[in-house]
Formats: sequence, C-alpha cells, structure tokens
Amino acid sequence: MTKIDKSEFTITSDDDEIRVDGLCRTLLQDFHGQLLRNGVSPLDAGSLAHGADYFIRDFVVSARRRNLFQESANTVRPFAATWYIISNLEPTAEELTAHLRGVREFYRFLHAEGLISETFLDLIEKECDDMHWYRERIESFWNITDDGYLAWERECSLKKR
Repeated sequence: MTKIDKSEFTITSDDDEIRVDGLCRTLLQDFHGQLLRNGVSPLDAGSLAHGADYFIRDFVVSARRRNLFQESANTVRPFAATWYIISNLEPTAEELTAHLRGVREFYRFLHAEGLISETFLDLIEKECDDMHWYRERIESFWNITDDGYLAWERECSLKKR
C-alpha cells in the first residue's frame, strides 16, 4: 500500500468530496486485495469491501463530509441507528449486520496499517457490535405514527451539534 497522507482526506468543498471519494475507492481496493491475500474467499472479501464502501463513501464522505481518519466517538452509531434506516426502502438488521461486518474489518485494516489508533478501533468495534439496539431502532422506525419521527430521530440525531 502506498503511503497515506491523512490530511488529503479532508473535505472542504465539492471538488474535495470528489477527490476524496477517489482516494477512498483506492483505499477500499487495497483493503479488498489485502483480504484476498489473507485467504478470505472472493465472495466474502467482496461482501466485506461492499459493506465498508457503503459506509465510507456514501455516509462518511458524501453525507457527513468527514475525513475518515477523524477519530471521534459516534462514528458508526449515526450511520447504523439512523442514516442507514432512513436511506433504504426496506432496512433490515441482516443487511445492516453485513455492512457493519465490513466496517469493522475495514477499520481493523486501517489499524494494522498504522492509520488509526487502537483506542479508535475499540470504539468502532463497540459501535459495530450494538446490533441489539440497531434492531430496536429499525423496529421502532417501522412503528412510528403521526408526528413521532422527530422524537425517533432525536434518539440518534444526524444533526451536527
């Protein structure tokens, strides 16, 4: 893998977003290749890379416009508990689990490459492991009535604070 300058992943404009999307695509291809070299089957490697790709390029880069190396709590939680649910016609715990498997493995890859701290990896893994709560969020989303959406969204808001 080529040397990564984490500052190149900062997004301040539309042009940056397009550039960073390309950088992420290359990084995700490196991740996929590493999985294959480690003996992961092509089907499983593709599934893990797809899950990571959806999170990184669609959520972190496009929806949040964040540098994927920005180490902070609540990196995965807004994706899994809110954004994924409202961005899909039929969100399911099974599909979300597959995405989160990819996210977890991708951040393990970043850690192995020395690109994120062990503390941040631990945070990511904990957020990926909270499937019980994410299942409840999906169920409660389907049970929203009247003007209940705002209260539901506030539990794990996508709004910047």
